[in-house]
Amino acid sequence: MKKIGRKSPGAPDDRRSVPAGTLEATPEEKRTILRSRAKSLAQEPERKGEAEEYLDVLAFLLAQETYAVETVFIREVYPLTELTPLPCTPDYISGIINIRGQILTIIDIKRFFDLPEKGITNLNRVIVVQGETMELGILADEILGIRNIPASGFQPPPPSMTGIHAGYLKGVAGDSLILLDMERFLTDKQLIVHEEVET
Repeated sequence: MKKIGRKSPGAPDDRRSVPAGTLEATPEEKRTILRSRAKSLAQEPERKGEAEEYLDVLAFLLAQETYAVETVFIREVYPLTELTPLPCTPDYISGIINIRGQILTIIDIKRFFDLPEKGITNLNRVIVVQGETMELGILADEILGIRNIPASGFQPPPPSMTGIHAGYLKGVAGDSLILLDMERFLTDKQLIVHEEVET
């Protein structure tokens, strides 16, 4: 006489791996169900933030303000040894510098945005940036290093920077890092000092 009872917990049960209704399905329906399941399993799970765009920027300090330039525009960082001031130029053009025989215009970002001076400045670095047709240098007190920041992390410039040069900013990150729009800087011919200066 056969005993009727439950299967032991470890005993295999083939019915658990068969989709509901498959036992009664036709061979063609079974193939359709299995193809659908295989297609679903083959899809890669969606990754959060995979499409997020990030920017590699070089952060630098200038009189207690933190600025940044996208690394794709940076040619090199050069020690500021000798800066030659020029007459008849806007105050934000600090002068020119000779780097291995190349004369570059040097820009003071704080003066360019007409911001009040804060703290002691100890200018000792020039960030050389380049575009397709133009190169110039940006003054820096201290290089803070490379940062990787999501593009969505930048907010519009603050009201204090919405003057005539506001279009030269890409935005401000949460830690008060001001991202400069180098494409705009490197296409503005007014920022280039001509070789001949009228006296």
